[in-house]
Amino acid sequence: MEYYRTNEACALAGISKNTFLRWVSNGTYPDVVYRDRRGWRLFTEQEVNRLKSEVNRIQNMNRKSRVRK
Repeated sequence: MEYYRTNEACALAGISKNTFLRWVSNGTYPDVVYRDRRGWRLFTEQEVNRLKSEVNRIQNMNRKSRVRK
């Protein structure tokens, strides 16, 4: 199984690491399941895809709200 570090997963999803960490800290997005021996997050392909979906959902919401104004 291939794992991605936080920077790699965030780059693939199109967000910054700080955005991801903020989402996790305020409960907007669930934390990942796996960590390495240092405690660093490890993303599976499925978790990267889930993060991409969440980013797309939020971007679509933002686009719709700008059109209504």
